[in-house]
Amino acid sequence: MLAEGSVLLEDVPGVGKTTLAKAIAALIDLDFERIQCTPDLLPADILGSAIYQAATADFKFRRGPVFCNLLIADEINRASPRTQSALLEAMAESQVTIDTTRYDLPRPFIVIATQNPSGFEGTYPLPESQLDRFLFRLSMDYPDQESEVQLLLDQATHDPLDDLQPVMHGDELAALQQLVREMTVDEKVVQYLVSVIALTRQDGRLSVGASPRGSKMLLRAAQARAVLRKRDYVLPDDVQAVAVSVLAHRITVRAVGATWADAAAIIDDLLEQAEVVV
Repeated sequence: MLAEGSVLLEDVPGVGKTTLAKAIAALIDLDFERIQCTPDLLPADILGSAIYQAATADFKFRRGPVFCNLLIADEINRASPRTQSALLEAMAESQVTIDTTRYDLPRPFIVIATQNPSGFEGTYPLPESQLDRFLFRLSMDYPDQESEVQLLLDQATHDPLDDLQPVMHGDELAALQQLVREMTVDEKVVQYLVSVIALTRQDGRLSVGASPRGSKMLLRAAQARAVLRKRDYVLPDDVQAVAVSVLAHRITVRAVGATWADAAAIIDDLLEQAEVVV
């Protein structure tokens, strides 16, 4: 949220991806919408469409659910590639273009998308251009036994989501985002960050390295982490802490059948190789 980026939550069904997204929406007082992605979902179902008005003999634009601050796209990889691409402009530029007319989206605009791993029945892999729009790609993983016991006890009589109240309002979030944008970053830290990015483009294990957008998002995520640590400067540690979540979904591993975990391991290895300039 502080880094003004969208998040892709990927894991097997039933581990709480959608529940987490709904909890975030409940805790931040923002206008939010949710779309359930299915193979028959159309771009107009997300963006909106022009509706003919018989009384005035003209068309009126009806806004879709994308016109909100926080959009939850549930099971995004069950939507067709055409529908997935409808979010590209919105995620990159906070605007949509329909019939040559541009419509600005509310600010901030953040997408929290959930998806099942590729290979599950009825899924369409997200294209690289769409993956590159996500700031983070995160995995939920299974809870440990103690946590799962507590989860079942908490949900035995009611839904814990019903107890959540907003802890932050839109203007407070905007102020924190501005603080992140204005944070000073030493040139040596930027040089270190770029050296990590350069290694992704040179490593023989990778066919595609991180893009300049990846560099920008890695820096913004590092700035946000520094704010959360109550610092007004960025350290190489901040870059290292967020690098896997920011970069692993932006690179392509040459090995056949490689997974996100393989990409994450390579990023960890490159972080070890990159020299920290003091």
